[in-house]
Amino acid sequence: MITRPTEEWGRKVRDQKGRIAAGTLAEVDAYALHLWPEAFIAAVDTALDAYEADIRSLSQTKSGTQSGPEALPGMPPLPIPSPSDDEVFASVERVVMALNAIDEEHERIETDEREELCQYIDDVLTDTGIDVRALTARRDIARTELTDEWREW
Repeated sequence: MITRPTEEWGRKVRDQKGRIAAGTLAEVDAYALHLWPEAFIAAVDTALDAYEADIRSLSQTKSGTQSGPEALPGMPPLPIPSPSDDEVFASVERVVMALNAIDEEHERIETDEREELCQYIDDVLTDTGIDVRALTARRDIARTELTDEWREW
């Protein structure tokens, strides 16, 4: 199961809020509250929700087998083509552009957050059966450059 970066950020925020309330952590020392404000986490979750739904819809409509009137009686179901590279890259572009807007507003995506978000974008594709290494190779880019064309953070 893929874990979103926002899950870990939110856990750290909740932990530090609890420690502040218990008097075991000074608010000035609660780095998570400053790094990942709740509004930032919520905005990133909204962008990731849309991305997951987008990729899921591509994999549901573009993978598997075809049955029904299109299939010939007595013949095995016909395979439905996988999503095109253009469709996958369009989904990646949409989530990256959404994250660009979030970072412009909140200014919270730093090096660690960037690495975690890029890995998550890759993991969602991999989890739905998309070969990210082959996908990026067909564009003559490294796997680690999946988001580079649009990413401003």
